[in-house]
Amino acid sequence: MAIEIYRDAWGIPHLRADSAASLAHAQGLVTARDRAWQLEVERHRAQGTSASFLGESALAWDRFARRARLDDTARHCFEDLERRDPETADWVRAYVDGVNAGLAEGDGSARAAAPEFARTGLAPGRWHPWTPLGVWLATHILFAGFPAKLWREQVVTHLGADAVGLFATDGPGTSGSNGWLVSGERTVTGQAVIAGDPHRWIEDPGVYQQIHLSCPEFDVVGLAVPGVPGIAHFAHTGTVAWAITNAMADYQDLYRERLRRTGAGVEALDPDGVWRRAARHTEVVEVAGEEPVEVEVIETGRGPVVIGGPEGLADGTADPGLPPVAVSLRYPPRVTGDLGFSALLPLLRARRVADVDRAFDRWAEPVNVVQAADTEGGVLHRVAGYVPLRAEANRLRLVPAWEPGHEWRGRQETPRAGLTDGVAVMANQRGPAAPLGVEFAPPHRHDRIAALLADRERWSAADMPAIHTDTHLASAAALLDHLRPLADLTPGAAALRDRLLAWDRRMDAGSADAARYAEVRSAVVRRLAAEPAFAALATPPAYPDVFQPWLALLPRVGFALEHLLTAPELYGIDRPAAVRAALEEVAGRPPAGVWGDTHRLAPWRALDPETPYAEPGLSGDHDCVLCTSGVPGLTDLAARGPAARYVWDLARREDSRWVVPFGASGVPGSAHHRDQLPLWLGGDLVPVVTDRAQLTKETDV
Repeated sequence: MAIEIYRDAWGIPHLRADSAASLAHAQGLVTARDRAWQLEVERHRAQGTSASFLGESALAWDRFARRARLDDTARHCFEDLERRDPETADWVRAYVDGVNAGLAEGDGSARAAAPEFARTGLAPGRWHPWTPLGVWLATHILFAGFPAKLWREQVVTHLGADAVGLFATDGPGTSGSNGWLVSGERTVTGQAVIAGDPHRWIEDPGVYQQIHLSCPEFDVVGLAVPGVPGIAHFAHTGTVAWAITNAMADYQDLYRERLRRTGAGVEALDPDGVWRRAARHTEVVEVAGEEPVEVEVIETGRGPVVIGGPEGLADGTADPGLPPVAVSLRYPPRVTGDLGFSALLPLLRARRVADVDRAFDRWAEPVNVVQAADTEGGVLHRVAGYVPLRAEANRLRLVPAWEPGHEWRGRQETPRAGLTDGVAVMANQRGPAAPLGVEFAPPHRHDRIAALLADRERWSAADMPAIHTDTHLASAAALLDHLRPLADLTPGAAALRDRLLAWDRRMDAGSADAARYAEVRSAVVRRLAAEPAFAALATPPAYPDVFQPWLALLPRVGFALEHLLTAPELYGIDRPAAVRAALEEVAGRPPAGVWGDTHRLAPWRALDPETPYAEPGLSGDHDCVLCTSGVPGLTDLAARGPAARYVWDLARREDSRWVVPFGASGVPGSAHHRDQLPLWLGGDLVPVVTDRAQLTKETDV
């Protein structure tokens, strides 16, 4: 097994091997060297064992992971992969062997250098062949936002079905992306350019890993997910490139279950009126510094029970006269035994758009919109992934497990779309995936990108960062339109109103006007959330903590503010009065400074550093193309944003560019731990290097 590892000036690994399997081993090895702590955190999260070293703060996730059967599902999916596609299964095993080899290296390894291991007393364990599938599943299980159905249930119960649309928008728990394809007829080279940025929770270390994989079969650069072999989402093979955005499809269902205990265990009432035995066992979750916690795991014919049980919720709350609350989750890999890993090797081997298209026919989860282009002029714009055929009610709310008509009846066809004037833009709006989803992002990012692309006849790869970093906030119009007619204001409020109406609507970090707008917006959100009409939504049900971000009223009002302000009527709420009061409130206090003073990066870390970083102020906002999301009314801190940026040039791969928020290394103190942060902040990109003469050889293995 011949393996060569090179690094470029940014520490990005460039791997060469004599076979695809050897290359997978090398990818696992170098990932363990660069991201040992991150890999172990993700392995434990997939298993539901992270509280054993992170403590009580990780317990809610571990409970969910156990009850949802994430590790068990990954194991079954791998067993199915071995039967259907032994080549890919062996390739995944090779990656796992590389991870285990890297984690077992001696004192000079990245594992030894990572301070988090010593702080927590954690020693790396061994990865199983199915662990990469578990990491993938744990990373994406909440991606489709099935907990939004819990929120809709609350809204319908307390406000009626018509209220659902008021809050239907890309909210605090979902992740989106920008992506655009410019065909050769619209570029200076005559070859296509693909660009964009995935929006996720910003994590440190980052969720994407820049990497170059080369063997006799293929030579691919792209953004890998640490812990998963290959390059699934964003890649360039030299002759074809592809990228994805979240399709915002709905492909997971929640069922209300009727459960009862018997002497033999637990039974669930099925749609045919028969009580049938549910699978049941108990697991123990270890919690650092606390007593172990028992978790009852129940699975009905629909799926694992993730909320409540035979006796209802854990706190004993229940509606008088109603059955105890128990909710099961049905999600495709648990049903089909397929996570879509059979697409990964064909993607690496792709030479043309048709190859990418065939590979994505095997895609399962998450459901994505794919854009691809090749050097022969081929283009692709399609939806890929598993969306079940079932009743419309399943997509909207919780459905009763004991009633017929809510079963899955196969897989839906995924739509395809074309280009308009040589361009395709996807930004999680109600686009080609509209028949498959319920809630989509507002159209502002899509419309802004499309308008910017229309302003110029010809584009180059070098032009794309200006689109990545555009900060125009079209959604500000709803609030500004409410400010315009206000009269009889105090002098300070009148001056603030006039200032905001003259503002250029750009959420730049150095803008004082953007900061004042955000202050007024947050004040309006808090006032609307406090209205008696919404009082019943202010206290969510006692569901597990992992679902609470979807159930909190203030974020829901914050992200739906545009809808709430423009609706013809809002439950008798005097919106002009609320806006007036918010404006007077903000005018009556000292200015907050500029937008970047409060809109600062707030990345997720499994363990906070001993010496906190001074995280930078950010430009952008939730509905800007530069999508850096705080929670209006709650915090300006941005936990979501571009987890990477890329520009794939089909004319010459070396003219492609990319960047991640921090760096190639996950080890604090490494020269490449945060060296890309200044570029990411400024909208600059790192050159994609494939010339070995510009690389430094690290080692032969």
